[in-house]
Amino acid sequence: MLRYTLMRLGIFVGCLVVVWGLVYSGVVPRGLGSSNGLWIALLALVISAPISFVVLRKERDRASEQVARRVDRMKANIEASASQEDLADDRARAQG
Repeated sequence: MLRYTLMRLGIFVGCLVVVWGLVYSGVVPRGLGSSNGLWIALLALVISAPISFVVLRKERDRASEQVARRVDRMKANIEASASQEDLADDRARAQG
């Protein structure tokens, strides 16, 4: 999961550098007034999202499998805990 996040951040930073270079070289228009930094960040975000979607498909699938395994493991732990509580409750009711 951390690997996917770092790869996605790397793609965003790469797009940010490219967009910054294009804005300051005059290829892409500058933002309005003092919004230039926000304009660059938003443009880089819009460009990096589809790139990440395509390029990181396998890594995203691996990360989702890890999350699914964790969720399944937690569900099993919760069910085991609930059955132990039920058993302890049944014993307590039988004794008293």
